Parts: sequence; structure tokens; C-alpha cells
Amino acid sequence: MIEAGSRARSQPPPPAVVFEALTEPDRDPMRPWLRLLDDEQRPRILRAEHPHLVVWSSLWPKRPDAEIRFELSPDGAGTRLRWTLLVDEPPPDPSLLGHLRKRLNQLVNADLRYTFGQ
Repeated sequence: MIEAGSRARSQPPPPAVVFEALTEPDRDPMRPWLRLLDDEQRPRILRAEHPHLVVWSSLWPKRPDAEIRFELSPDGAGTRLRWTLLVDEPPPDPSLLGHLRKRLNQLVNADLRYTFGQ
């Protein structure tokens, strides 16, 4: 697999809380964050090592080979969360790749972050 995109940002809570949010996105029905679009599917957990690593299956039926790797590390009182999009060769065309990266950034660095009050 090749890396098709990656981004790291801080999240307010500690790694164990972010890990739980990634492995159980529906854990708090009052604060949903994994709102999928019509062209997306719910990911499966392919690998999880509490509280430092979560790997999801693809969100996109168009790219069933894709995986999303989340690496979590302490960052002060919070978490440094890096997502990495991995795909098989050939990589997506630039337009689709831009869409996939933008969606991951929206889901993780906006929607998930907002559930933590940021």
C-alpha cells in the first residue's frame, strides 16, 4: 500500500478517549460525529492497539482497498492524532484523491474535534 495523504492535529482529550471515539463512533448518541455521505460506508476496525493505533477499512465503495490508519500519541493533556490514507496501486485520480483527503480531514479534524468542545 502507498500513502495517499496524511495530516496530524491535536485533539483536546487524552489518547484513551480519542481511541474510544474512533473504535466506537456511536458511543454518545448526543454527540454523533461519523456522519457519512451517500457515497460512503461505515468502516470496520481492522486493527486496534489501545490507546495508540486504530486502522479502519475503507469508507468508500469506489476504493475498497483503502485503509485509514490513526496514530495517537500524548500531546500535553490532549492527543496528537495523525490520520494516514493508504491505498493500493494505482493511486486515485487527483480529483478523487482530493475528495478523500478532504472528507477525512472534515470527519477527524472538524466533526470529531467538535464533539470534544473545540
